[in-house]
Amino acid sequence: MKKFMDKDFLLSTPTAVTLFHDYAAKQPVIDYHCHINPKEIAEDRKFENITQVWLGGDHYKWRLMRSAGVEEKYITGDASDREKFQKWAEVLGKAIGNPLLHWSHLELQRYFGYEGVLNGNTAEEVWNLCNAKLAQDNMTVRGLIKHSGVEVICTTDDPVDTLEWHKMIAADTSFETKVYPAWRPDKAMNIEKPDFADYISKLSEVSGVKIDSFKALKEALAKRMDFFGEMKCCVSDHALEYVYYAPASEDEIEAIFSKKLGGETISADDVKRYKTMFMLFCGGEYSKRGWVMQLHYGAKRDNNVRMYEKLGPDTGYDCINNYAPSSEAADFINALEIGGNLPKTIIYSLNPNDNQAIGTILGCFQSSEAVSKIQHGSAWWFNDHKTGMRDQLISLGNLGYLAGFVGMLTDSRSFLSYTRHEYFRRILCELFGELVENGEFPNDIETLGEIVADISYRNAKNYFNFS
Repeated sequence: MKKFMDKDFLLSTPTAVTLFHDYAAKQPVIDYHCHINPKEIAEDRKFENITQVWLGGDHYKWRLMRSAGVEEKYITGDASDREKFQKWAEVLGKAIGNPLLHWSHLELQRYFGYEGVLNGNTAEEVWNLCNAKLAQDNMTVRGLIKHSGVEVICTTDDPVDTLEWHKMIAADTSFETKVYPAWRPDKAMNIEKPDFADYISKLSEVSGVKIDSFKALKEALAKRMDFFGEMKCCVSDHALEYVYYAPASEDEIEAIFSKKLGGETISADDVKRYKTMFMLFCGGEYSKRGWVMQLHYGAKRDNNVRMYEKLGPDTGYDCINNYAPSSEAADFINALEIGGNLPKTIIYSLNPNDNQAIGTILGCFQSSEAVSKIQHGSAWWFNDHKTGMRDQLISLGNLGYLAGFVGMLTDSRSFLSYTRHEYFRRILCELFGELVENGEFPNDIETLGEIVADISYRNAKNYFNFS
């Protein structure tokens, strides 16, 4: 029986062990999509205790605690940090089969040197150990990033953001990690939302463009893209119900936009047409600028309305949306391709049933412009566990060019989540080890090591053109 989460955790073959320790583990981290707060990096925040780092905004943990019957008081309520940590420890001790068990213990090992098991009985010991470590001078946000070997971070930023924190970070030559903004224009796209007109007014003010038409909106967005580009932005991100394709004429879109700004009701078909033309405009702009377009789709959000009204979005009440027609995604990408406007694109679906559909779409639009110009994004959100990662890797290998994959990201709000890259790399090396041991790939460690290093680090660096 193997020891719990030892140095060869998840590595069951000699090939996997060699690939991980000699090739994967030593690679830097490129975190090309996350939700961490650049203000905390700029100010080099220091956390008072482990609860602030672990539980402050982690809806993965919150969902698990609710599933275990923990009162909301100990999750997002007014319980003390020590009480919240105790409840979390008690739940984690029984979290068999859940990736949070692995993620949490990887974080305890890598950042705090704790090799034991966290549960209700050890909570006091771990609480004291972690808090003593966090009190050390090198355990600030920047210290954690440096300790994790992070070379590049791309945050998630709205077009109206001032990017003041990115400017401050860029001006500080003592901090070696590059922190770039990523363009996330969802609020300008979500025309069905009740606060859409208010947002457009704010965008108008920030851009200096009077937005009284869709044409003017595009002008304002292009100006803000110019500003983001000056701050070294090279990647966008979109949260979609699914990838829309319902093209409309300029007159139709202008009429829809005018109705919405005038306070009139627009139909579901109007929304779909607007979003299609919005995304086609964005895709064309990204292509001109050399930006990467990320499409995240398949989430049904804020399902528990009572708790949403109490806690707001991103608090653990989202689920997989089963409606994601692959034909529309292909038509959307094709429309950009026909116009010569197709940027590098990464496609993620929250529904693992879409893996094969995505894999077949990729092959229709690859070209010599880039290695794997159209990417099947890493296993996302509800899928970034051992099973989900393996399934995504196997599907991409079956239907595409796995060696060209840009690899893992954190998609996290926590500065301890960089161990997810290690988790992914272990799973990747284990899969490759199985193929070699089964005689399905040659026992060519040099070639395999190159592929592992590429997927772990180099492919992302080259794909995004990070300097």
